[in-house]
Amino acid sequence: MIMVTGASGQLASLTLQELADRKVPALGGSRTPADGQRRLDFDDPAGLDLTGVSTLVLISAGYAEDDQVIARHRALLDAAVRDGVEHVVYTSLTATGDHLGFALAHRVTESLVRASGLAWTILRNGLYAELFGALLAWTPDGVESAFGDGALAAVARADLAAAAAVVAGDRTAHVGRVYELVGTPITADGVAERLRVAHRTIGLGEYRARLLADDTLLPFQPPMLASIATSVRHGLLGGSGPDLAGLLDRPLTDALTVASATAAAMRPGAR
Repeated sequence: MIMVTGASGQLASLTLQELADRKVPALGGSRTPADGQRRLDFDDPAGLDLTGVSTLVLISAGYAEDDQVIARHRALLDAAVRDGVEHVVYTSLTATGDHLGFALAHRVTESLVRASGLAWTILRNGLYAELFGALLAWTPDGVESAFGDGALAAVARADLAAAAAVVAGDRTAHVGRVYELVGTPITADGVAERLRVAHRTIGLGEYRARLLADDTLLPFQPPMLASIATSVRHGLLGGSGPDLAGLLDRPLTDALTVASATAAAMRPGAR
């Protein structure tokens, strides 16, 4: 049986749907399980139950500080070893993101996966096209960002879910592989052009000040978001690669279309 963690999240739910569409039996695990899912709370190590699971798709529990994320992943991997899981598929971060503020937890988890004794596959996911669109801020004159004219090799979340389903559904073909799953580079100017509005670049200092003043953000989020902005702005996340297209049995989703649609949906008055 395949289990996908974080089943209530967007990437995991899309992965489960992809597996269902491919007629591959799979089970979702979640802290708040829906019908037919198994309770799986990373913060309750004693309650983790992976019995009957042969392949575990570990969707990164990255929405926290590094120490908490790593502790969660270590607990789940320990349970996987204990309960006889054979193969773990980990959704990590593209290698070009090593300088990002949330890279450390991914790289430590990769080391834990390799040291677990389990068969493994590492999916180094690029940043979502949806995220890129969501990080463009609307103004009366158009959109603005700290991205400058830098490009991001953005990926539609659905494509990453499809890749995870492909790998989980055919363990023998992908054991011991590390895939760099990035898409076609897009820019904020390109999104603005698609939306038929202007794009204005703001400085990184102004962007960081805005983040720090936003009381809806958790403490770890402003440096994380600032690291994305400066990395895109200075050309560190624009490299493309063939791995994602090689895994999928269909063309890649157009990242510019996805980012533009996300930005458009966030326009004041759009809903």
